[in-house]
Amino acid sequence: MKRFSFSLQLLLGLVVGVALGFAAKVWDVTWLAETLTQVGKTFVQLLKLAVPPLVFTAVLVSVANLRNVNGAARLATKTLLWFLATAAIAVTLAIVLGLIINPGQGVTLDTSAAKPVDTEGAGTWLDFVTGILPTNIVTAFTEVNVLQIVFLGVVLGAATIAVGEKAEPVLAFSKAVLELVQKALWWVIRLAPIGTAGLIGKAVATYGWDLLAPLAKFSAGVYVGCLIVLLAVYPTLLAVFGRVSPITFFRNAWPAIELAFVSRSSVGTLPLTQRVTIERNGVDRDYAAFAVPFGATTKMDGCASVYPALAAIFVAQVFGLHLGIGDYLLIAFVSVVGSAATAGLTGAIVMLTLTLSTLGLPLEGVGLLLAIDPILDMIRTATNVAGQLVVPVLVARSEGRLDEAVFNAPPQPLDDAPAVRPAGLAKPATA
Repeated sequence: MKRFSFSLQLLLGLVVGVALGFAAKVWDVTWLAETLTQVGKTFVQLLKLAVPPLVFTAVLVSVANLRNVNGAARLATKTLLWFLATAAIAVTLAIVLGLIINPGQGVTLDTSAAKPVDTEGAGTWLDFVTGILPTNIVTAFTEVNVLQIVFLGVVLGAATIAVGEKAEPVLAFSKAVLELVQKALWWVIRLAPIGTAGLIGKAVATYGWDLLAPLAKFSAGVYVGCLIVLLAVYPTLLAVFGRVSPITFFRNAWPAIELAFVSRSSVGTLPLTQRVTIERNGVDRDYAAFAVPFGATTKMDGCASVYPALAAIFVAQVFGLHLGIGDYLLIAFVSVVGSAATAGLTGAIVMLTLTLSTLGLPLEGVGLLLAIDPILDMIRTATNVAGQLVVPVLVARSEGRLDEAVFNAPPQPLDDAPAVRPAGLAKPATA
């Protein structure tokens, strides 16, 4: 397999998965469909296994690492502003697209058959805010509440800066754990071609036209909206503000975007996203150690902007409810401010629930969309990760922290495990 690049291996896995899934669907090969399902499920389980320690140590170390970065406050502010700006652009485009295609108009669905959704702790802004604060530290990790884990990482990272030298043992331990988890997770990522075949094969075998037909316009709208952000918004920002070639960027970033598409997990893609950001896009290592982990847990243009906007319009039209200008402004506000609610995990149910409850729309609408959520989550997550790669490039370019020679060089191979150098051990970069 070393004769094939990692990107090509992923592509081959995609092609094989589609072929096997199609065969299982057409000829009703039950054992093949079950095998594909199990392979994909195992791959996702392996990715999720590393989520709690990866998120906690990555956020803690990235916050503590800001002390080694000149102009850290300015960099953090610029990063957050770009997160907000791109989210605002994405949700605006989604609303316009929704008003053009009217995804729920003429759709007849049995709303009484909507799948039940557990909205406890995710239905209102109060639930969202209180849900950030863990009532039990152990539970936050055992139940994989990523938002609470991020909160703990931020607090302890800030505390290590405040305590100073006495906190060095804790910081050194966190860096060691982060390096171990990233190395182990990279071994899992190397299985991605096999996982890709299973995940895509399961999707093809499961989602026939009978299931997709009533939601075809909505599904197409989500894909079109995400592709507009991916192929129009991001390239424009890179060309105008980053003054770099969008084609070169996507050539460098493609493996991470492709893995995000099949794995449906921004956090699971984090090690590959970080490697691409540093080794291919030439972003300063110390800044990337902050920007990439935070992006993986809070930067969600697909899940938190495009999808909930179109879904809210769809649900309103299916239930025959009118949305006014104020409602559309509220959708934009929720998408921009509440994107952290998605927290880098597979799916965007929390964000959709938050949007619908804020607008006063029936939460049964979430249940109507659950059946096809995995097939939509692929393009949403790919858009999320692309945005997480774009923003560090834009900020690094504006701060003189982008190595153009690395960015424009032939892409570095990603086939071998990274020799991880813990963030923060590098010499402080200068602007």
